[in-house]
Amino acid sequence: MKFKELQKDMCVAYVGGGTGVLVSSIIWFVSGIVGTYSTEEISVLTFFIGGMLIYPLGIFSAKLFHRIGKHQKNNPLAFLAFESTAILFIGLFMAYSIFHIEKKWFFPVMLMIIGARYLIFQSIYGMKIYWILGLLLTVSGMFCLISYQAFHVGAIIGGIVEIIFGVLIIQLERKSN
Repeated sequence: MKFKELQKDMCVAYVGGGTGVLVSSIIWFVSGIVGTYSTEEISVLTFFIGGMLIYPLGIFSAKLFHRIGKHQKNNPLAFLAFESTAILFIGLFMAYSIFHIEKKWFFPVMLMIIGARYLIFQSIYGMKIYWILGLLLTVSGMFCLISYQAFHVGAIIGGIVEIIFGVLIIQLERKSN
């Protein structure tokens, strides 16, 4: 398969990754709400557990769009998607370690880490909108750090950004097919 065909395969199978972005937005929002009304520790736990559900719920959501939620077996871009998950594990470890120093920095650090990961999604799906999403999340994390926002604000910002981009990605992908 040619590179563009590999990207098309990933796009068609997973609605351009947009359903995963939408599911992720819900996790951000729920974690932010928990951080507002409960403890920071429970908010982080909510974020971690919710994060583990993004992939299966994204696949389920893709099926709601009549997609199979599965790429072709020989598509090497699936390995890139899997390998980029290491960024999340390393980032989560870093953010959790920083959380023990300064709780307010957890979500801003996660915004920057997840933003960096989304930059890779442009290569996986062939959609330049992922560069904008990645940059916006990264800048949002920096803003939250510099302006020393309340603990939950970064999570709410992540939810807002991702819900907007999730919808846009799905619309763009559906127009291209």
